[in-house]
Amino acid sequence: MNTNIQAQKNTTVRVAKKIFLSLAFLISIQYTFAQDSTKTNQLSTLLNAYYNVKNALVGSDATAAAAKSGELISAIGGIDMKALSAADHTAFMGTLDKLKKDAETIATSGKIETQRTALSSLSNTIFTLAKTARLSAEPVYQQYCPMKKMYWLSNETAIKNPYYGKAMLTCGKVTETL
Repeated sequence: MNTNIQAQKNTTVRVAKKIFLSLAFLISIQYTFAQDSTKTNQLSTLLNAYYNVKNALVGSDATAAAAKSGELISAIGGIDMKALSAADHTAFMGTLDKLKKDAETIATSGKIETQRTALSSLSNTIFTLAKTARLSAEPVYQQYCPMKKMYWLSNETAIKNPYYGKAMLTCGKVTETL
């Protein structure tokens, strides 16, 4: 009888260990996903702020573009460098000065042509960042205006040209998808 009780205790201990290890494994997976989500969310905020600037220029609204660019500047400043992976941190730091400069140009200029020229540079910089750091779980489409010979990014395949707005809204093509 003592042997049966001891065997039951040993079985209970083995089951408890398996349960504990399984729970520890699940918690570590959840923690990893939470960290990845925080990293992606930070960089997604940056990309979404860029899309808002681009969309204001699609609507040929210099005032809205300036305001949305101010939000982009806040998003850039709000990135928690410590929460980024080493690779994302390096990629972001390599683009930081250019991102700020272009966003500030758009934010401070009341002239839509100046804003659109700065958008071209900003788009190229964001695209460089998007190629090395994951900015979104969704596809990012690089689009091209053959008339201006300039690129922009979009979260959809439909062409909405920020360089001509309503004058040539659908002029362009998708050149790459990330």
